[in-house]
Amino acid sequence: MRSRVAIWCLAVAVLGWCDAALAQKSGGALRIFHRDNPASASILEETAASTVVAFMPVFNNLVMFDPANAQNTPESIIPDLAESWRWNDDKTELTFKLRKNVTWHDGFPFTSSDVECTFNLWTGRARNKLRSNPRGAWFGNINFVHAPNDYEVTIHLNRPQPALLSMLASGFSPIYPCHVPLAQMRTKPIGTGPFKLDSFSQFDRIRLVRNPRYWKEGRPYLDSIEFSVVTSRSTALLSFVAGRYDMTFPNDVTMAQLRDVRRQSPRVQCEATSLNNNTNLMLNRDVPPFNNPDIRRALALALDRNAFMEALTDASGAIGGHLQPPPDGQWGMSAESLANAPGFGTDIAQNREAARALMRQAGYGPDRTLPVKIFTRAISLYRSPAAVLANQLQEIHIDASLDVVETSHWFTRLERRDYTLALETTGNAVDDPDQVFYENFSCRSERNYNHYCNPEIERLFEAQSAELDVDKRRHLAQEIDAKLLADAARPPIIWNRAATCWQPYVKGYVPQINSSYNGFRFEDVWIDRR
Repeated sequence: MRSRVAIWCLAVAVLGWCDAALAQKSGGALRIFHRDNPASASILEETAASTVVAFMPVFNNLVMFDPANAQNTPESIIPDLAESWRWNDDKTELTFKLRKNVTWHDGFPFTSSDVECTFNLWTGRARNKLRSNPRGAWFGNINFVHAPNDYEVTIHLNRPQPALLSMLASGFSPIYPCHVPLAQMRTKPIGTGPFKLDSFSQFDRIRLVRNPRYWKEGRPYLDSIEFSVVTSRSTALLSFVAGRYDMTFPNDVTMAQLRDVRRQSPRVQCEATSLNNNTNLMLNRDVPPFNNPDIRRALALALDRNAFMEALTDASGAIGGHLQPPPDGQWGMSAESLANAPGFGTDIAQNREAARALMRQAGYGPDRTLPVKIFTRAISLYRSPAAVLANQLQEIHIDASLDVVETSHWFTRLERRDYTLALETTGNAVDDPDQVFYENFSCRSERNYNHYCNPEIERLFEAQSAELDVDKRRHLAQEIDAKLLADAARPPIIWNRAATCWQPYVKGYVPQINSSYNGFRFEDVWIDRR
């Protein structure tokens, strides 16, 4: 047998497969510091990376993005709980053939009824409702779901929606078990994934252990994954450098910190990626002062985006609209098109003079400044740009102070629109216009935290979503992006860049470049301490 393996390796060495095929080792615990305290373990109900990173290993999707590919694309989608899929001729029905002999962690069999139940949760048709449904807007085009037998299910759409498969591949789209109460899924989730939950202690640690009955033979390689909550980024990084942790929290190392980590521990592996995450402003359009369109426009004109990039990403980030800019993003506006959007021109002084003129029209100036609280979250990814923003707003007679809250209160206040001006970082789960537009700007979305609602633009959302020609759809999406920028719907500041670091003995991890919510199954990661 060994000779056959050797011959095979020789035959495929030119493709570089042999080392990878033979290198994996089983055993060991992967220790990761966690930057935050997850509000719950229920991925379907939560929106933060703090939940999806820690609990994605518990679950499977119908399909997934290949974790070995850094860029998520429709072409990189691979089977997961569905072993195959097919569209009908007019692209209004998507049928999945499901795997047999898959069991939930508690021993119950996985069947099509679980898929039906999950879609009923997303579409609001389930008797037991999700406490919150942040992905509900993704699936508003679903008419109904039908399962003719235990191992086949068909999604019937009202119109074509080519992006549906990509959204089902997101880390935010796991399949839930029909037989487990939603309340339990928030604290003791049951999945079909490579790891089972062992313990979940708020503000302390999360421990996952190998699923011995996992349906993928030989996976996972790790015995366990252990997350320790460390809210101080500097403390966490010092512990990582000292060897207490095997991996940093994904996408949490700033570019400045990356230099320090590499200097202190030159053997560690680090990769900086674009992660499809942008820092942006949410303006509560329902209350003064941002119910005044002149003040909204003034704010959009006041931003010096290059200064943000210099301060926050060592000038390594990117400037773009609401869709991740190329080359890492597949849909974003070109730099030439973006230059025509309000506030994106290179003459910052001219932009700010125009902003001050709008502020004067609204009754504000050097002798009467506008007091505003910047609502933001108590982690560095939010606090640091909020401080830069407060400084820049002084240039247009806005006297800004920070209102900083813990994550456990952050989303609750956003959902209540209990803020005037919020500095948010928006991570897009999927690099696709449907996810970006429907989740953040649709009138019916729970995630439309600044209550933006424009029926004309909503109709354009539908038109681009149904377009089957990729080039035509990209053109429509960029037209929509330009309109949202002109309307100061949710002014984007910069597209962020950050790093993930891991010890040299951690193998098989590939950071994703156009989503900070995918690629955390960890079933292909192993530890080799040779």
